[in-house]
Amino acid sequence: MSEGLPRGIRSFVLRQGRVSKAQRHALDTLMPRYGLPYGPQALDLPAVFGRVAACVLEIGCGMGETTAAMAAQNPQTDYLGIEVHSPGVGSLLKLAAEQGLTNLRVIQHDAVEVLREMIAPASLAGCNIFFPDPWPKLRHHKRRLIQPGFVALLGSRMQAGAVLHVATDWENYAAHILEVLSANPAFRNLAEGYSPRPGQRPQTKFETRGLKLGHSVWDLMFERLP
Repeated sequence: MSEGLPRGIRSFVLRQGRVSKAQRHALDTLMPRYGLPYGPQALDLPAVFGRVAACVLEIGCGMGETTAAMAAQNPQTDYLGIEVHSPGVGSLLKLAAEQGLTNLRVIQHDAVEVLREMIAPASLAGCNIFFPDPWPKLRHHKRRLIQPGFVALLGSRMQAGAVLHVATDWENYAAHILEVLSANPAFRNLAEGYSPRPGQRPQTKFETRGLKLGHSVWDLMFERLP
């Protein structure tokens, strides 16, 4: 199996979402400051952030609330976000500038290609994947991001002791993620099954709304073994 997802299959669809004036302004003016262009060479993370520090990758930043909050709460850690949708990237850039974050960078590109080409082996101190697209229809399950090939690729980019934290509000996808991660010998589960909700994961407006409606959220935390 090729690294990542099967050839020609992506875990996302680029939708023509509305970009607000504020988001467009952020995209136009802040990408040179916080953005990193996609390229076929591994990033020198100390050079990117101007220091030597642990770097946590977030795949699928959404509208950037969680990414910005975690970067603000953990100034000793660098955060690299990956998001494909322009409204979300613009929102994250705006939050980063408003909060004066120096430990945050963003790449607007396919996460599988970024992992394969731009992230050096054993360079990540952690990875967060919060509420990835569940692709609920059975015929679309092949588009789900968390697949054996993708987990193998991601594991090769993580340091020993790094934690992969995944959260989803789709029970079927949670069960699939648990099965895939448990089958990879490079990871060990930090809980018996699903993890209690960790306090370091900020609660987004979307999640708060879902919880009020009675929806459940499943957290999974797996440590990269030596």
